[in-house]
Amino acid sequence: MAQDVSLLPETELSGRLAKPAMLRGWRKRCPNCGMGPLFDGYLKVQHSCGSCGQELHHHRADDGPAYLTILVVGHLMAPLLHLTFSHFEPDPLSVAIGFSVFCVALSLYLLPRMKGAVVGIQWAKRMHGFKSA
Repeated sequence: MAQDVSLLPETELSGRLAKPAMLRGWRKRCPNCGMGPLFDGYLKVQHSCGSCGQELHHHRADDGPAYLTILVVGHLMAPLLHLTFSHFEPDPLSVAIGFSVFCVALSLYLLPRMKGAVVGIQWAKRMHGFKSA
């Protein structure tokens, strides 16, 4: 069951700012201390931070980071594709290959950073999910 926030002590409700936690997550670091790695591998969240001991295993970002990555990459690629075709008139096959490689590379770069930012906001807002019984 989720905790009732009104029953938590004041010390547990204060001190978690969303912006620094999101920036630490963007850098793929622990949202609490900013020192320990957030991920064990490419996208798997660590069980706990190696530096401060903060439990991280219960944060689930699910599909949010993928949607955000697609949103950003799509909004960058569409105008670039239009400008490339309208100003340079290149061969369509070379544009398809070049933009495909760039799109995949940008997506692979952004995905763990988006997941880190989502985990950071979850940590700051105490969105820890449910503990199994």
